[in-house]
Amino acid sequence: MEYQGNILKMRSEFADPVRYFFRIGDQEIDMNALLGKQIRMQFDGQINCIACGKRTKTSFSQGFCYSCLQTAPEASETVMRPELSKSQFGIARDMKWAEEHDLIDHIVYLAVSSELKVGVTRHHQVPTRWIDQGASYAIRVAQTPNRHIAGVIEVFLKKYFTDKTNWRDMLKNNVAENFNLPEEKENVLRLLPAELRQYRCDNDEVMHFNYPALEFPDKIKSLSFDKEPVIEGEMKGIKGQYLLLDGGQVLNVRKHNGYYLSFSFNS
Repeated sequence: MEYQGNILKMRSEFADPVRYFFRIGDQEIDMNALLGKQIRMQFDGQINCIACGKRTKTSFSQGFCYSCLQTAPEASETVMRPELSKSQFGIARDMKWAEEHDLIDHIVYLAVSSELKVGVTRHHQVPTRWIDQGASYAIRVAQTPNRHIAGVIEVFLKKYFTDKTNWRDMLKNNVAENFNLPEEKENVLRLLPAELRQYRCDNDEVMHFNYPALEFPDKIKSLSFDKEPVIEGEMKGIKGQYLLLDGGQVLNVRKHNGYYLSFSFNS
């Protein structure tokens, strides 16, 4: 069976294991059902901006044309650096968008993908954000009324924790198991000054994620449609936003937002 269309990052559903759906055109493919099967993806050279839809020779920041990179609210620098958000002062690329995405509750969290890391996400992105990062465990630390305050807390905590995921260790499933997240949360809160500690989140649930995989790679070969227009192999697993193929081949689907592909598999 063959599908064609522009792709977006995989949609996920929290389950045991996590369920993944490959979005291509206006259709979705149940990727869990393809474990152990041969898949083939072909890129024909067409990329469309995920914001405006226009064709672009180069994809910037996971799916934008250069113009939208400079102007679209979804591509603002506050996406990567929430502490820079000024929407609480009425300053943003698009205030209507900011009201729906920045001026809402945000979660500061601790997650274990390979090592313990700190991060920020919008409240409605729990647990999707953690799944996209390939986290094995996660806990809420603080809940803030806007993106800026969450970013300030994250910047403070980056003095003690990383905010990056070691994606190679994550894909190899090399996960540190020696963290007690409720204890780590209390340690984090003690580090915060009082004006930030007031945003403590009372939800102490530790979420655990299992990912669909027949096996995880020992060695990794990262693939890109920019270098290899045809990518094929046996589906060995899915973790984060990566497809894991045989021979240690891995493909970051999110990196290729807006790419026009043909996708086929043996039934």
